[in-house]
Amino acid sequence: MSTTNVLQYLEASAKRVPNKTVFSDEQKSVTFAQLQEQSQRIGSCLIHKTNGTRRRPVVIFVDRNVDSLIAFMGIAYSGHFYVPIELQMPLPQIQTIFNTLDPVAVLSIGAQRDLIKKIEGAFQIIDFEDALKHDILEKGIMGVRRHAIDTDPLYSTFTSGSTGTPKGVITCHRNVVDLIEDLVTTFGFDESTVFGNQNPFYFDASIKDIYCTLKCGATMHILPRSCFVLPAQLVAFMNEKKINTIMWSAAAIGIVANTKAFDEGAPMLLKKVMFSGEVMHNKVLNYWRSHLTPDTMFVNLYGPTEITSVCTYYIVDRPYEDDEVLPIGRSFSNTEILILNDRNQLVEGDEIGELCVRGSCLAMGYYNNPEKTAAAFVQNPLNTAFPEVIYRTGDLAKYDAEGNIIFLSRKDNQVKHMGHRVELGDIEIYVNSLEKIDASFCFYDHDKQKIVLVFSGAADRKYIMDEMKDKFPKYMYPNLFIKMEVMPYNLNGKIDRTLLKKKYHSGELSAR
Repeated sequence: MSTTNVLQYLEASAKRVPNKTVFSDEQKSVTFAQLQEQSQRIGSCLIHKTNGTRRRPVVIFVDRNVDSLIAFMGIAYSGHFYVPIELQMPLPQIQTIFNTLDPVAVLSIGAQRDLIKKIEGAFQIIDFEDALKHDILEKGIMGVRRHAIDTDPLYSTFTSGSTGTPKGVITCHRNVVDLIEDLVTTFGFDESTVFGNQNPFYFDASIKDIYCTLKCGATMHILPRSCFVLPAQLVAFMNEKKINTIMWSAAAIGIVANTKAFDEGAPMLLKKVMFSGEVMHNKVLNYWRSHLTPDTMFVNLYGPTEITSVCTYYIVDRPYEDDEVLPIGRSFSNTEILILNDRNQLVEGDEIGELCVRGSCLAMGYYNNPEKTAAAFVQNPLNTAFPEVIYRTGDLAKYDAEGNIIFLSRKDNQVKHMGHRVELGDIEIYVNSLEKIDASFCFYDHDKQKIVLVFSGAADRKYIMDEMKDKFPKYMYPNLFIKMEVMPYNLNGKIDRTLLKKKYHSGELSAR
């Protein structure tokens, strides 16, 4: 029987390995059988409270805990879809999201009720602990499943909204099943896999750990926040929990390298290291490779939220110099990458174009936002014979000599400066390879016609300029330098480029 609903993963594993731990956090762990029972109770409560309606948003304010994952599965059992929101998100942004969603309910965990009462809207507040006591309504659950199809929404994740109105990407069961089947097959996950989860649950990157665990009958341990504050705790935790596989943000991988977390000892059982979210700099990757065993698999994953987390992968199969560019590789099966030039034609040779995607990985669009959906999810310009949607990522890419895809930068990072076309991403890649740099971000001040470089680390302006000499033509040298003690990161673990630009233009950041 084909998989059309992610709950089939949970149910099959609960039948096969009922007493095995599926998820754990610092306070609690749950077995597959317990997860199935508790999520069915949550689902039954929601079915009862929402009068058997389906496919409506249910909000959950998430933390790094097992209860959030139980809530996800419970909402799926109810036939609704979950919308995870970060607890620390500012109230005005939360209100904007609620205005867009008009959710049918909010599932409240712990002491969240006071926060939720500050939000305007006609929704029910359902207490998580009360829902766990609800009788399992087998007929109700069976009725929901009988009418369910694979294009029913499973979850919606929202952008931070720092550049305007937050957009809620709607992802359906088919999208996630398509991804998980590929991940498991490509990388050989099975019941012996022990995941160490780092990505927050309001961030779509976390679905890789969660649903691979459910499909394989594996185990996922949620890493405590303290592990990234006290690096020694990270290694001890990973060894204690026997973690052998991680799928982290590139920023988290970078924190480990910048703090030299493995200098006193590395995770002994770690064999698969995968990363996504931002460009992985080889200086960081080489630190990891030098401290883990030669047979450790390193994988560069790429993909925006709109294509269900990731759509390409590159298994690192050779040494890379610090200033080389790491490919994002090739597409997963059942996915095609189209790199289109300005004439909407496929690029040839090393021509640069916009990376576009077609396949079952494409999300359904943006919730209650037809204009933004129509602008990003468009008719395939290579096909005029029948309706076929592709997603335009806004990312520039090209192919290397081996046919691997090379990510270059965002389209808006390609600027005209002093009469030359400049790829700001090229500057970032090189600066990030420098020994005294922890992180950097390059952008263009169009009013002053200046290239601005923001960076952190032990470097200064003179060091960077000396290192860049003879590497780039002079028109690519940064004109303004801003040094920060620590780079700001957004909720998704990426450098907060929007915040940095805002502070620069308001005069809060001084450049020289």
